[in-house]
Amino acid sequence: MKIAFTTNDRVHINQHFGGAKEIDVYEINAEGYEFLETLSFDGDLKLDGNESKLEPKIEALADCKIAYVAAIGGTAAARLIKKGVTPVKARSEEEEIAEILNKLVQTLKGNPPPWLRKALQPKPQSFEDELEEEATV
Repeated sequence: MKIAFTTNDRVHINQHFGGAKEIDVYEINAEGYEFLETLSFDGDLKLDGNESKLEPKIEALADCKIAYVAAIGGTAAARLIKKGVTPVKARSEEEEIAEILNKLVQTLKGNPPPWLRKALQPKPQSFEDELEEEATV
């Protein structure tokens, strides 16, 4: 599964979702993890309540299961959840990406907590997706 992290140094989860210029994406499973890519965003990303900057990020994370952030607004969190992405707030901006990844690998080997089991479930199809699928059959 893919996991995203808002970061400005590739080490810590230290960026607010709305203001993040870069989001690192990893692939993770019970055997380990691998860095996939850094998603870059430009333009006016200051934290000003302007939610138009959110859409490119939300779309870019659509194939991720979890997004770790230093902070996130309620609207952005709700929109991620609607896309099937679980936002998780880091305990602090000093929390390290590798630490989280290692803990997740260990958790996946055992009995994941309910929130992680839910995040691992297939993404729910929207009504529009179901209509589109029916139209192509």
